[in-house]
Amino acid sequence: MPSLVRETPAAPSAIAMMHFSNRLTFETDCSDVHASQQAGEVDFVLVDARGPNAFASGHIPGAINIAHRLITADFMQQYSKNSLFVVYCAGPHCNGANRAALKLAALGYPVKEMIGGISGWLDEGFSLNTALPEPSNRAVACEC
Repeated sequence: MPSLVRETPAAPSAIAMMHFSNRLTFETDCSDVHASQQAGEVDFVLVDARGPNAFASGHIPGAINIAHRLITADFMQQYSKNSLFVVYCAGPHCNGANRAALKLAALGYPVKEMIGGISGWLDEGFSLNTALPEPSNRAVACEC
């Protein structure tokens, strides 16, 4: 009797290569964003897709706040169509980053999701910026 893992066979290597390389075109991770920031290689716009209160309570350094509900053609005219956007939200339990990425892609912008979001960032041991008087590394509701 095969294990639950082997109950569904793994994909052939060629198909697995295609799948995982495709995922990398859609995603980046917290560590790569942080390393790029530390190296001064920020050739992307980091977007926190949560609401303004969540952003103020703690956000990733260098991020701008564009709640996914505000992503419209009119609002995005201020950005070049060549701008690469990296979007994040609260974490894997939230789909705000997916909603933001979908809207950006529909408007013709290149976009990647930073997997893990705020939760992943904190799990990596990285700190947040905050607009509140007392800094906190504890994320709050995303307000999606």
